[in-house]
Amino acid sequence: MAATARGGVGEIRAGDVEAAGLAAADAAAFLAALRSATGKYGGDAAAAWAAVVAAGVLRPDHPHALHQLVYYSVYAGWDRAKRGPPPYWFPSPIDCKQTNLGRVMEENGPKLLGASYKDPVSSFRLFHKFSVQNQEVYWKLVLKELSIKFVKEPTPILDASDKSKKGGTWFPGAVLNIAECCLLPWPSQSKTDDSTAIVWRDEGFDDYPVNRMSLKELRTQVMTVANALDTMFQKGDRIAIDMPMTCNAVIVYLAIILGGFVVVGIADSFAPQEIATRMRVAKAKAIFTQDFIIRGGKKFPLYSRVMEGTSSKAILIPATGDLLGVTPRNGDISWKDFLSRSAGRSSIYSPVYQSADALINILFSSGTTGEPKAIPWTQLCPIRCGADTWGHLDVRPKDIGCWPTNLGWVMGPIQLFSSFLNGATLALYHGSPLGRGFCKFVQDARVSVLGSVPSLVKSWKAGNLTEGLDWTKIRVLATTGEASDIDDNLWLSSRTCYKPIVECCGGTELASSYIQGSLLQPQAFGAFSGASMSTGFVILDEQGNPYPDDLPCSGEVGLFPLYFGATNRLLNADHDKVYFDGMPIYRERQLRRHGDIIQRTVGGYYIVQGRADDTMNLGGIKTSSVEIERVCNGADEGLLETAAVGIKPSGGGPEQLAILAVLKDRSAPYDANILKGKFQRAIQKNLNPLFRVSYVKVVPEFPRTASNKLLRRVLRDQLKQELASRSKL
Repeated sequence: MAATARGGVGEIRAGDVEAAGLAAADAAAFLAALRSATGKYGGDAAAAWAAVVAAGVLRPDHPHALHQLVYYSVYAGWDRAKRGPPPYWFPSPIDCKQTNLGRVMEENGPKLLGASYKDPVSSFRLFHKFSVQNQEVYWKLVLKELSIKFVKEPTPILDASDKSKKGGTWFPGAVLNIAECCLLPWPSQSKTDDSTAIVWRDEGFDDYPVNRMSLKELRTQVMTVANALDTMFQKGDRIAIDMPMTCNAVIVYLAIILGGFVVVGIADSFAPQEIATRMRVAKAKAIFTQDFIIRGGKKFPLYSRVMEGTSSKAILIPATGDLLGVTPRNGDISWKDFLSRSAGRSSIYSPVYQSADALINILFSSGTTGEPKAIPWTQLCPIRCGADTWGHLDVRPKDIGCWPTNLGWVMGPIQLFSSFLNGATLALYHGSPLGRGFCKFVQDARVSVLGSVPSLVKSWKAGNLTEGLDWTKIRVLATTGEASDIDDNLWLSSRTCYKPIVECCGGTELASSYIQGSLLQPQAFGAFSGASMSTGFVILDEQGNPYPDDLPCSGEVGLFPLYFGATNRLLNADHDKVYFDGMPIYRERQLRRHGDIIQRTVGGYYIVQGRADDTMNLGGIKTSSVEIERVCNGADEGLLETAAVGIKPSGGGPEQLAILAVLKDRSAPYDANILKGKFQRAIQKNLNPLFRVSYVKVVPEFPRTASNKLLRRVLRDQLKQELASRSKL
């Protein structure tokens, strides 16, 4: 990429523009427009780049090489060490006041901040600090913006008087049903029964009109499913969903919660053993699933995996059409027969109202042990989801939001609640997000808020899948799950005329992101611009002491414990031990562990540098070394033990999986490629088919502590150094 830049932007010549893919006949006019936009800014690279974007010099249909040439040339002299990451997007002094957060700041800033308040951009950090220190006031403001209907109002918002409850008590006394909140008309959001709640398209029907479901139609179908559930289950029963995030999956999810049951989220990519573990840990009574998964025009079995993984009753939904492609086993029931159980019952369904801390969803996150942590979501969690996307992604009524994900991962519920509680439309593509069909759906559905993970963006870019498509209706982009690649994000933003990409990093147990981008701050590729609203944290040195808030540094993050939406228990682990034990006291409260190592750069941006423990992030999925090693240890009878570590490429981007192995007979010959294939097959069969083994190395022994604990961090550092040395050869 550096080779595409001659030096400063003023050194770009017609030959460079032509070499980047622009026709010779257009090169002169392009150069003239470029020089007109940048000429008066001299050495101010940020101002020059802002002028290039504002003038529309670069268009989405221009070759990516041309975008690279201009961007890297503009910032050729930028010193990251002294100035931090270079910004590519800047908040508008006018538009910032129309954002959700900016509007609320304009209305309340002078009263809350006094003479210190200037405008949403220059006063953002002051208002953020206020939101951390005055949670009661901040959350009262936000609740007015979301479609939250309390049967009984909370009094107060936060009770932090009992210090034994490290995270405080949120919304004491509140009673509601969060699924009902998603299904009600809401005048302040201009949300009526006729508003479009969901738009969707089935893969293979990419030239057909987009399908639409009104809020009334969605509510009617949810009530039908809730009525059928009442004929089969007792209130509080736990019911799993293991299927793609389709309209039916969303309907089932809302119906389970509306009826006072509990969703158990299981990702549709899991092997039978992983399904079994989650069904057992969650004590699920039944499971909704599909006969097949349709991806890239191919049918992949799902029901057979579910049958192998659990004997619990399955409700079986056809992937396409009305007829099942498989025969249900004895005791299981087809979707059609399930829905028929609601016949004769009232079409009006009375929601089950519960306390704000009532359990609604069990999600799973891998820790550093072999068994995944069972994370309970209460009715507070969806409110945090809606509030974060309201404040950081600026999701508004009439927006159309799309984020390809799954209800078994945290982003599934986040996307669902973020859309419905903000009065936006949920956009779903029933198929693979890796193909051009999905990219065309984004265009045809007129998606305005598009979320992704970096590996998806890399696929879209590699295939040039947006060529000929119009993504300019998108006004906000978002990414989470893994480290972003700067050049991939340059490509993504350029497809939308350089709209902002909001980087998000959080966790299932937080129901949110603790650091995010903001439309009230300049954004830099691959970096976070600050803590999320109402979130406080410090960065700790190796002795556990917090660095000063304005100092560039790197260390483990410690979250302020009064964190709205965060868990206060786990179903199969000691919550205090996992999140608090060993963390320092800060301002009279014990900090909450999250486990990330983060860097605060010059300029105040943040970059996540990996996990403090042995959890790694593969393709946006957090998993533990122990889980992978458990599978790999049995891949070959000649193995003594294995160690799994995640390696971040020197050029940035997602973590790659490396497996180190010790053989029983250390003098025995071996072939690393054969071993790599065995590990890959074992992981695909027994853990997750999405994980890829990038590197295998056989070593004589592993470094260990005096108590025989495997030092994976040492292995990781050694391997990183070795690979870096190779890349220089």
